[in-house]
Amino acid sequence: MTATIKRIRWYFVSLLPALLSVFFVFYTVRLLYVTRWLSAIRVGGEGAYIGAAVFPLLALLFGWIAWRCFKAARRA
Repeated sequence: MTATIKRIRWYFVSLLPALLSVFFVFYTVRLLYVTRWLSAIRVGGEGAYIGAAVFPLLALLFGWIAWRCFKAARRA
């Protein structure tokens, strides 16, 4: 396989985790906006606290994976 094809493949592979990272950033902002910065949570809505902790971590994780894939594309 030529280097150009490998590079293009890595760029496409890096696109999925980058999009997932953007999604979780959006969903974190949405969660904080809807719950008014976690001050207006309905009864039984304790999952909002879990989401407020996990969504940013997932955004960082997928961003890191996308960055690593992007670096691999530049090396190919």
